[in-house]
Amino acid sequence: MLKGKTALITGSTGGIGEAFARAFAAEGCNVMMNGLGEPAAIEKLRGSIAQEHGVKVAYHGADVGVPSQIEDLVRETEAKLGPVDILVNNAVVRHYDKIEDFPVDKWDRAIAVDLSAAFHTIRLTMRGMKQRGWGRIINMSSIHGRMAVPNRVDYVTAKHALIGMTRAVALECAQHGVTINALMPGWVLTPHAEGQITRQMAASGESHEQALHTLLSVRQHSQRPILPSDIAAFGVFLCSAPGAHINGAALPIDGAWQTGFMLTAGNAK
Repeated sequence: MLKGKTALITGSTGGIGEAFARAFAAEGCNVMMNGLGEPAAIEKLRGSIAQEHGVKVAYHGADVGVPSQIEDLVRETEAKLGPVDILVNNAVVRHYDKIEDFPVDKWDRAIAVDLSAAFHTIRLTMRGMKQRGWGRIINMSSIHGRMAVPNRVDYVTAKHALIGMTRAVALECAQHGVTINALMPGWVLTPHAEGQITRQMAASGESHEQALHTLLSVRQHSQRPILPSDIAAFGVFLCSAPGAHINGAALPIDGAWQTGFMLTAGNAK
């Protein structure tokens, strides 16, 4: 069903975004990738996805914290691959600090990348989706879009706000064949999570497996990390015919984290 459609995925040079790029390419989509990284590594990744799935895969290095660069990203996507049918807002930055010590520039940067970027990509692609009578938008929120932790005011605020944006936009596009949903993952085994494991190992002397268990024990009742490919597969489902009636939803993928709250302030990172 998705063959020949175009997917634009921000923050897709690794982690969950890369998993989305691979999943949509596997479904026959042409893909525009975006994100940070070494140029040679990005080109290798882009080329491998294109070759494996026989689709067009392009890359644009836009800083999605800058509206003019987002505009160029969308224009180049349309020029190289065609109108954007599927949009995944995944790019994110993070900073950890108490509110009284939180650097203003870090706050402004987080709101620009984690929240305003989604506004801009949606405003630039929604008109075309409505005109064509089909579109799918996925905003990557987080479990922290519904619950807070200390020292992460930028991330928690942006992820909450993304859910509000999702609900508001869904009311505008519901009669036009366009859906928009927010995904709220729990603890996903991304490079960021691997960094948490490494820090836990250094602090406690635990093995990788022991540190993984320790981090999961204060998070997900399932006691299993979520894989990026799991998140991407759910995103593909939202683009399918059975997913067409899911609109304006904030959907947890968290191993029952929210259902049985486990996190303590001391383990919030």
